[in-house]
Amino acid sequence: MKRRHVFRALGLTAIAVAMAACSGVDAPLETADVGQMTDYRLGSGDALRVIVFGEEQLSGEFRVDGSGKVAMPLIGEVPAKNHTTRELESDIAKRLSQGYVKDAKVSVEVLNHRPFFILGEVRNPGQYQYVNGMTAMAAVAMAGGYTYRAKEDYVLITRGADPKKELRKAPITTQVMPDDVLRVPERYF
Repeated sequence: MKRRHVFRALGLTAIAVAMAACSGVDAPLETADVGQMTDYRLGSGDALRVIVFGEEQLSGEFRVDGSGKVAMPLIGEVPAKNHTTRELESDIAKRLSQGYVKDAKVSVEVLNHRPFFILGEVRNPGQYQYVNGMTAMAAVAMAGGYTYRAKEDYVLITRGADPKKELRKAPITTQVMPDDVLRVPERYF
């Protein structure tokens, strides 16, 4: 009789350990500073509107190509990947001022951001258009909300800007950035 209880207790312990290992709880906690993320960094696929004041033929809509550059009239390719729009404005103005346009004034705005991705226990997993200031909770809402099996207190996130592509556990108030992959884990009870 005692032997049966010991085996039952060992079996239940093994099941609990296996479920804890599968739950993603062991992922490190997301520690990115939200203040750091407020400056949007350009990347391949972003659509931009560039306005060179007083020079309509140099203004227009451009896309950051796969190599992270924007091809501009007269000045050629300008590096844009990992730059803010203000940094890109400055680079374009500087290049134009080198013999093309006297005292160039440039404005750059993002027309379409790169997407983010959401998987797991949401009603409509997939690719969605990024919106400035978006949190993981807003991303879940865009994906149709949680399924009945969803663990709702955190998400697992892989940052698109992280060269290691490390999976991290993050609260639902975490800011989402373009190219991020969010996964809503499944709860077991």
